[in-house]
Amino acid sequence: MIKPIKQFNIVISGVGGQGLISMLRILARAAQSEGYEVKSSELHGLAQRGGSVEAHLRFGEKIFSPLVSEGSADLIISLEMQECLKAACFAGPQTTFLSNELLIPIPGQESPTKDEIISQLKEITGNVFVIPAGEICEKELGTGVTAGVYLISFGVLKEIIPLSPEKILEAMKNVLPAKHLEINEKTFELAKNNS
Repeated sequence: MIKPIKQFNIVISGVGGQGLISMLRILARAAQSEGYEVKSSELHGLAQRGGSVEAHLRFGEKIFSPLVSEGSADLIISLEMQECLKAACFAGPQTTFLSNELLIPIPGQESPTKDEIISQLKEITGNVFVIPAGEICEKELGTGVTAGVYLISFGVLKEIIPLSPEKILEAMKNVLPAKHLEINEKTFELAKNNS
């Protein structure tokens, strides 16, 4: 049984085309069905494929603004490690980072290494999870596109996200197009088996 919370603040970061909006909608629907007030802000930045994207989700007893303020995120979920680092302005000692182990080189710039990014995140908080979600999904399911659902599933199964796994599965059925449901349900099971 998940203990009710006063409020929970999530920032989801990544690049366009990685499924951030689907992640946001699944989490928002699950939080609503748990009885929480939910506010979200769908997009900040360049939403076209490959551009930086950021989404905010806040849920709890009473939520006034959809935006997570600097230093107040409970969770930062990221689909790309440099984007995770960019979102670190929303983090404080209470924050958990949950990132896909993916580094997309920025043309004309020297990218930090995975270890450098993890080291910088750990200067903020000890709660850093970097998971090769895309690789796992690619290997087991033949597509890395469900990495975001893998991270959400891992988050609820490990109680990093204070929502029940059943509500996440229910939300997936309500939010995702029927043709994509089966692969995402398999992704959830994959995360369950690896948790």
